[in-house]
Amino acid sequence: QLQAFGGGLVQPGESLRLSCVASRFTLDNTVGWFRQAPGKEREGVSCMETTDSTTYYIDDTKGRFTMSRDKAKSTVYLQMNSLKPEDPAIYFCATIKGAYCSGDPHFVYRWGQGTLVTVSS
Repeated sequence: QLQAFGGGLVQPGESLRLSCVASRFTLDNTVGWFRQAPGKEREGVSCMETTDSTTYYIDDTKGRFTMSRDKAKSTVYLQMNSLKPEDPAIYFCATIKGAYCSGDPHFVYRWGQGTLVTVSS
């Protein structure tokens, strides 16, 4: 089971750190963060590969979001800085089929429960 935590209401320019915790298995897979805003399709935001921890980000989040992993705690994190009004969404973590990253939701093996991020002044 995967569970995401850490969402909340912040003002533009502020930060949040999301956590994704795996229970009953070690989270050393390729893992992605996705988000879905109202009326929009779910999109991949960042992804970290299991092999060498290579990490990918969509252009809109590069330089603002940082993904990290603590294998001992079976937890991955998404540090989100300089949040923008276009970032609000439900954020999900997910394990990806295979070893390589994909931002396509069809390549997700296991979805976690999401956490809501709201950015508003």
